[in-house]
Amino acid sequence: MNSSWKLLVVRGIDIRIHLTFPLILVFAAMSYGQVGGVSGAVFGIVSVLLLFVLVTLHELGHSFAALHYGIPVRQIVLLPIGGLAQLERMPEKPQQELVVAAAGPAVNVVLAVVMGLIAWLLNIPFQAGLQTYSLTFTTLFSFLLIYNVILAVFNLLPAFPMDGGRMLRALLAMWLRYEQATAVAVNIGRVVAVFMGFWAILNGALFMSLIALFIFVAGSQELAAIRWQSRLRRSGYGHAVREVFSPVVGALGPYDSLRQALAERMRGWQSDFPVADNGRYIGFVTEDGLLRAANLYGPDALIYAAMSPDVRPVSPHTDLLDVMGQMARLRVWALPVVEYGRLLGMITYRQIQEFIRSTPGWSQDDTPRIVGA
Repeated sequence: MNSSWKLLVVRGIDIRIHLTFPLILVFAAMSYGQVGGVSGAVFGIVSVLLLFVLVTLHELGHSFAALHYGIPVRQIVLLPIGGLAQLERMPEKPQQELVVAAAGPAVNVVLAVVMGLIAWLLNIPFQAGLQTYSLTFTTLFSFLLIYNVILAVFNLLPAFPMDGGRMLRALLAMWLRYEQATAVAVNIGRVVAVFMGFWAILNGALFMSLIALFIFVAGSQELAAIRWQSRLRRSGYGHAVREVFSPVVGALGPYDSLRQALAERMRGWQSDFPVADNGRYIGFVTEDGLLRAANLYGPDALIYAAMSPDVRPVSPHTDLLDVMGQMARLRVWALPVVEYGRLLGMITYRQIQEFIRSTPGWSQDDTPRIVGA
C-alpha cells in the first residue's frame, strides 16, 4: 500500500501506518477532550495508541498462522477502523482458513486471560477505564483490558470479511462449494452490516458506520472476485498472457527523467511504463508512482525514483487468473511482460476485461473490479 509509512518489521512483515491513521487520534482527542478537557484529550490519544498495539498483535496472530502454512504475508497496515494483514493468497484448505481466521481473536483471548489475572493479582478494578480519564497505570490497564475483550468479541461476529465471517465461510466450505460458502457468509455479513449501520446512525457512531460500510462493500467485492475465479476455472479456459498482451508499448530508458515520463503520460495513450535498456527489462513505473515521485523529487529526477519495487513482471505463459490476482494485490492496472530478462510488452487490466467479455457466455458483471487502484 503506497499511501502508508513503515513503522517496523516483524519476521519479515512490514508493519505500516496508513496516512489516514491520525484521524482516529484526532477523533479520540476530541471525544475524550469534551469530557476531561486537556487531560482527557491526552488520555484519548495515549489509550488509542496502546489499543492499536493490541490490534497489531491481533494481526500478527493471523500473519504467523499464515506463515505456518507457507502463505507469504506482504504487510500489515493500521487504518483508523482497525488493522489489515495482507496475505499473498488465501489458504487453500478450509481447515487452514479456519485456523488463520481464528488466530487473531485467539491472541486477544490469551491477552484477556493474562491481563485479567494481572488485574486480579494487583486488585485493579475492571471498570476504572470507563470511569476516569487520568493517565495512570490503573486506568490505562483497565481500559486496555476492557477494549481487548471488546475487540475479540467484535471480530468474532459472523460478518464476512471479518474474522467471524471468515471462520463461518471456512466451516461452510467443508460441506459446500467454496463459492456457495462465500455467498452464504457474505449475505449474513450484509445483514449484520445493515443492522450495524442503522445502530451507528441512530447513536452517532461515526467509526462504527464506516466499519459497517467496509463490511458490506468488501464482502461484496470478494464474492464477485470468487465467482469470477470459479467461472473461469469451471470453463477450463486456462488462457495465458501471450494471448492477450500488447507487444506495442512505450518503454522508458534508464536515463530518462520524470519530466520525460510525464510528457509521455500527457499524450494520453499510456499511463504505466516499463523501463528497459536496449530491450533488457529494468523496472516498472505506475501512474501513481510517477506522480508521487515527481512531487517528492521534482521533474528532473531520473526515472529510477519512480520505479515500484513491488511490481514483478509476468511471463507470456502466466495464467490470466494469476495476473488478475497480482493486479488486485498490488492495486495496479498493468504489468510488464518479460521473458529471459527481455521486455516483450505489457498486459493491462482493460485488455483482460475485453478478452473475457469477448468470450461466449460471459457478461460484464462476471468480472471483478480493482477498487482503490
